[in-house]
Amino acid sequence: MTAPIADTHSAGGQSSRDYAREYGGSLTGSNDNGWVVFAGTLIALAGCMNVIHGFAAIGNSRVLPEHAEVVVSNLKAWGWAVLILGVVLILAAIGIWAGNQVARWFGVAVLFLNALAQLTFASEFPIWSLTIFGLDVLAIYALVVHGRAPARE
Repeated sequence: MTAPIADTHSAGGQSSRDYAREYGGSLTGSNDNGWVVFAGTLIALAGCMNVIHGFAAIGNSRVLPEHAEVVVSNLKAWGWAVLILGVVLILAAIGIWAGNQVARWFGVAVLFLNALAQLTFASEFPIWSLTIFGLDVLAIYALVVHGRAPARE
């Protein structure tokens, strides 16, 4: 006859859930937090790309054509708009990394605006604009589908 296995949690020891919480593991099998971190990284990347593109448009760089045809106003106005949008995207990414649910939905709204802004410039730089547009769509998916608030125990 064998001795019964003691329940270490009721006997005062740590349970596997305690160990998982202590060492950053997950027993639920859910990778939702990884998707949210990934979305925050995509938002930060898109924000940095917007900041660079905004500075290039404002500073009369040789990367952008002088008389670019944009849907909204002229190239400098578009550059300022994209620069501000890039800074707002970076701030949203910081809020998402902090786990703030308001920042999550703010990030979705800003990503939507950024996707529209990139489509206005797609006639001049289609690969650049569509790349950022794709990042926006993927990050929106990650935030909407996988960005639920973590369950409290």
